[in-house]
Amino acid sequence: MVQKASLAPPSAGRLTEIKTAPCPLHTIGRGMAHDTKISKWPGEHDALLVVDVQKDFLPGGALGVARGDEVLAPLNRALRAFERAGRPVYASRDWHPANHCSFKARGGPWPPHCVAGTAGAEFADGLALPRAASIISKAVTPDADAYSAFGGTDLALRLRHDGVRRVVVGGLATDYCVLNTVLDARAAGFEVVLLADAVRAVDVRPGDGARALEDMRKAGARLEPA
Repeated sequence: MVQKASLAPPSAGRLTEIKTAPCPLHTIGRGMAHDTKISKWPGEHDALLVVDVQKDFLPGGALGVARGDEVLAPLNRALRAFERAGRPVYASRDWHPANHCSFKARGGPWPPHCVAGTAGAEFADGLALPRAASIISKAVTPDADAYSAFGGTDLALRLRHDGVRRVVVGGLATDYCVLNTVLDARAAGFEVVLLADAVRAVDVRPGDGARALEDMRKAGARLEPA
């Protein structure tokens, strides 16, 4: 998923190979925005993709991201905008078996989290997903991990079926599942707008989140506020 020195192994089914690491969220450095123009979304070929905003990834959860709950307000603004425009909304989630390979008991880097059917795997309270949102479950088998919402799923096919050309992305965490999802979206040929105030980072190594934002910008994603 990140540099080989990272604690986390590469995600299964990655479309691209990541050569750097990830980081925090709303802190966009001067000159980091893709350009000075703000794109108008949602457009007629846009979809919103909410990445892994699950209870276990919020503060107090099994693998809580510091200030992860701060993504809810900007994501809900985006959700309302897409719902009003009648544009599709997708929400990815980790949906692990209890013996998943990413868990420490099997030599993985993480504590058990987002086990299918448990409270921790539920979407965050207060996340205003519309009833029509399409749910993308990933890393659903014991021996394959997937940081990207595209990894081992039919997300790309579903987006194309819906006529989507650009995905607007926010969620958790900047330096893992958001980073991998954005890079895979670009590799699959989709334009990407990253809602930079609607992501938060794990920052296993200080600066991981900032590096992830830069990696996504370099891959062609536009960094914009929700």
